[in-house]
Amino acid sequence: MKQIIECVPNFSEGRDLSLIKQITDSIESVKGIRLLNVDPGYATNRTVVTFVGEPELVIEAAFIAIRCASELIDMRYHKGEHPRFGATDVCPLIPISDITMDETVEYARKLAKRVGEELGLPVYCYEFAAFEEKRRSLANCRAGEYEGLAEKLKTSGWQPDYGKAIFNERSGAIAIGARNFLIAYNINLNTTSVRLANSIAFDVRESGRVKRDGDPITGKIITDENGEQVRIPGTLKNVRAIGWFIKEYGIAQISINLTDITATPIHIAFDEVCERARDRGIRVTGSELIGMIPLQALLNAGKYYLQKQQRSLGIPDREIIKIAVKSLGLDELSTFDPDKRIIEYILAEDVDKLINLKLSDFVRETASDCPAPGGGSVAALTGALGAALGVMVANLTSHKRGWDSRWEEFSNWAEKGKVIYEELLKLVDKDTEAFNQIMEAFKLAKETPKELATRNEAIQSATQNAIFVPFRVMQLSYQSFEIIEAMIETGNPNSVTDAGVGALCAATAISGAYLNVLVNSLSFDDKEAISGILCEAENLEIAAKKRCEEIQSLVRKKLGN
Repeated sequence: MKQIIECVPNFSEGRDLSLIKQITDSIESVKGIRLLNVDPGYATNRTVVTFVGEPELVIEAAFIAIRCASELIDMRYHKGEHPRFGATDVCPLIPISDITMDETVEYARKLAKRVGEELGLPVYCYEFAAFEEKRRSLANCRAGEYEGLAEKLKTSGWQPDYGKAIFNERSGAIAIGARNFLIAYNINLNTTSVRLANSIAFDVRESGRVKRDGDPITGKIITDENGEQVRIPGTLKNVRAIGWFIKEYGIAQISINLTDITATPIHIAFDEVCERARDRGIRVTGSELIGMIPLQALLNAGKYYLQKQQRSLGIPDREIIKIAVKSLGLDELSTFDPDKRIIEYILAEDVDKLINLKLSDFVRETASDCPAPGGGSVAALTGALGAALGVMVANLTSHKRGWDSRWEEFSNWAEKGKVIYEELLKLVDKDTEAFNQIMEAFKLAKETPKELATRNEAIQSATQNAIFVPFRVMQLSYQSFEIIEAMIETGNPNSVTDAGVGALCAATAISGAYLNVLVNSLSFDDKEAISGILCEAENLEIAAKKRCEEIQSLVRKKLGN
C-alpha cells in the first residue's frame, strides 16, 4: 500500500475565484496529486482546499501553493470573519494510509523549514508538529492575528520555528502542522426534537454539559470558586457534537466532529449515541458521512461489527465495508458509494492492472502474442488462488454449526491467508512491470561510454528486480502451506479437497516462480550478490514439493483412501 497523506491548506482569499483557481492549478501541476475539494467562503474571505497524494508529492504541492498564495494575496487589504494571520493561514498534514503520525510530523517540519528558508515567511509548527506545548494550539499560534503579528514577532517566546522574526507585511505568517483526520458525521434520530437531540449530544461530546443544582435541565448552573461554570464531561474523547433539525429529511440529527479517530473511531461514536438515545426512548435510524473517510476507518468499523457477530474477519475488504455501511446505516438517506467516499479508492490508479481484468480476458491476454503477462504473473496468480482456497475453508469453518466456539481461531487463519493472497495479487502485475522495465532499459541510448554505462546499470537494476519479484512469490506461496494444512487437519471436512487443491496451486506457483528466478539470474552479472537468493529459492522448491506430497497424503487419508 502506498503512503498517503492529506493536506488541507486554508488560504486568505474566498471571493476572487480566478485567484483561487491559480492557487489550485499550482497544486494540480504536481503529477500524482489529487485535488479533492475547494471550498471558498465569501463572508470568511477564506478558501479551504483539500488534496492528497504520496508524502513527497504533497509537500511539494503544498510549497508551490504557499508560494503562489504569497505572490497573489496581499494581507494588507484582507478582511474576513475568520481568524487569520497569513496569506496561507494554516497548512496541516494528515496521515491517511500506511504512514504514522511521527512520519507525518517529519514531513510537516520539512515543509515548514523549506517555507521559512526559501520564502522567508515566519512559520509556526502546531499540533503534533509543535516543538513546545504552548504551540500545539493553533489558536495560541495565531493569537493577535495579522494585525498583531508585527508585535508578536518581537515578543519573547514567540519567535517563529522557521524563518526570520521579521514582519512580512504582504504575506504575514503561516502555521504548518500535523493532525489526525477529522470526520464530519451526522447520526439520524427517529424524532424531530432538537432539545432531545441536544441532550444526547451533551451526553457524548467531550465538553459535556454545564452542571446544575438539582434538576440537570432547569436547575441553577454551578460555578467554582473562580466563578467558572462547572461542567459534567461527556463520554467520548475528541468529539464535538450538537443536535439540530434537518428540514430536508424531517428529522433531528446529532452533528458530530470526530477530531481524532484514533481516540474515538466512528463505530464507537455511533454505538454510544445509540445507547444514549435508547435511554431517552429514541432510536437511531442510521447515519450520514460528510465528505470522505480513510479506508482503515471503515475497515475497523466493519471488523468491529463482525466480531460482535462472531464472524470471520478474513473476508475481502469490500465485504467488510458492506458490513460497516449497513451496521452504521450510512446508506439510509442516500446511496453510499465506497469508490467516491473512501480516499484510497478515489486515488486508485489500477484500472489497467491485470488483476482487474475479467478471468476470460486475463486468459486471452496471456495467450496473445505479447510476452507479458507470462509465466511469472501466472505463477503469482496461481499462488494467490492457493492461499485464497485456504482462506475460503477457514471462513466456511468459522461460522459452521459445531465450530462456533472456535470462530476466532479460524478467523485468525483467514486473516493471515488474506494478507498472503493480497500481496500475491499485487505481484501478478509487478512481475509484468519487472519484465517491461527490462525492455525499457534495453531501449536506452548506448552511443557514448556514459550512455552505455547508464544503460547497463539500468538493465542490471531491472534484472535484479525481476529476480526478486518471483522469489517473493515463492516465499509467500510457501507461507500459505501452513494455513492450508491447518484447514485440512482442523477445518470443515466437507472442504478438505478445496484445501488440497490450494496446496497444489501453492506448489505449482513455487516451481513456476523458481523458473523465473533462474532465467533472470542468468542475465545478472553480480552472481555473488544473488547467491543467497538462489540457494534459498532452490531449498524452497525442494521443501514445497515435499510439503505438497505430505498434504496430498493427508487429504487422501481424510477421504479414507
